[in-house]
Amino acid sequence: MSSPHLLIVSAVCVYDEDGRLLTVRKRGTEKFMHPGGKPEPGESAAQAASRELQEEVGIRIGADELQHLGTWDAAAANEENTVIRASVFTAPGTWQAVPAAEIEAVRWLDLDREWPADLAPLLTEHVLPTLLQARGSR
Repeated sequence: MSSPHLLIVSAVCVYDEDGRLLTVRKRGTEKFMHPGGKPEPGESAAQAASRELQEEVGIRIGADELQHLGTWDAAAANEENTVIRASVFTAPGTWQAVPAAEIEAVRWLDLDREWPADLAPLLTEHVLPTLLQARGSR
């Protein structure tokens, strides 16, 4: 078996007015994840996160307004033999999202309820536990 391919990505935690976390599912895939994607040449992780957020769900927020939550490695949800290294940010405020570009569906996740089985490993293994620990719940 060959070593996994490493893919660098940025992602953003976005909340609605009810405190639910935005997840998205790309066209032709099964797993829900954060909005986000690969940085373009010369982009910082925060700039990539800001651009992808606008492209995928229509949310405009400056890279300088995003707060870094953490950087983790996890199995890629939709690509075999691939590990993602994700810089994850949180967006201040509350938002509404509309699927655009390659996004087929948006779903708001209530962090206090049982998580669906169709979430990406980055969410279940790293981000959600970090968010819940910060809130002091679960």
